Amino acid sequence: MPNKKRKGTTYPMIQAIIFDLDNTLYWDEKSNDEALAATCLIASNNVTTISAPKLKDDVIHQAELQFKASPFFEFAHSLEITALETLWARFDVEDHSQFEMIRNQAPEFRFNVWNAALQSSGHNDSHLAAFLAERYLEERRERAYIYEDMMETLTSLHSQYRLLLLTNGTPDLQQEKVDSVPGLASFFEHIVISGDFGIGKPSESIFQHAIDLLALRRNEVVMVGDNLYTDILGASRSGISNIWINRSSGSRPDHIFPTHEVESLSELYSLIQSL
Repeated sequence: MPNKKRKGTTYPMIQAIIFDLDNTLYWDEKSNDEALAATCLIASNNVTTISAPKLKDDVIHQAELQFKASPFFEFAHSLEITALETLWARFDVEDHSQFEMIRNQAPEFRFNVWNAALQSSGHNDSHLAAFLAERYLEERRERAYIYEDMMETLTSLHSQYRLLLLTNGTPDLQQEKVDSVPGLASFFEHIVISGDFGIGKPSESIFQHAIDLLALRRNEVVMVGDNLYTDILGASRSGISNIWINRSSGSRPDHIFPTHEVESLSELYSLIQSL
């Protein structure tokens, strides 16, 4: 890769791009939303007095509430595993006591979330709660959405730059998401998952680990992500330039300053070429 020259001085060009996964490449929000909606619709079809939209809201609320109260919250939170991921992840990580604890307690967590959500609507039905907890696992795994400009963007960038995937979460679930999209893994030299590394974004240590794997300098790398806290603030604190994918034209807090901002993946190639 050639270097840019300005007034007799050579400056390193961008050599590699670090990508976030969830809601940057993989449309996790849509997958979760549709799977929850489908599961709650099944509940309302079985019990006509159940409101599917209300049950969906109650499930999200109860998942967050019980996740924060769970004995595995501190460990899961350190890896940026979310409450909704805990509703369907297998946590199938060998020889790891903390993941084994979550794996053993996850079925009870899922049942309790759905049971409490039903009870909030006046339905005390443990059999239905158990059924919905299991059905959600199926509904969620049937939905693996990506952004329509993802493949074309990665194909263009892969021809010019080295790519690394840096994602928070439990290793088996994040790998399952990658594997659910044919050809996605082939774009990346490395796939770094917080559950494997031991701590998640925005920790500087996981960004440094990614840099070390690439054997590059920080000014030769750019981070691309949708999350202002984990992706953008984490990269900034690590001395890595970054690009915020702001699809919803959302505002940002005063203390977080993305290096660049775009509204879609399709804008990345021309922007990175100009850096």
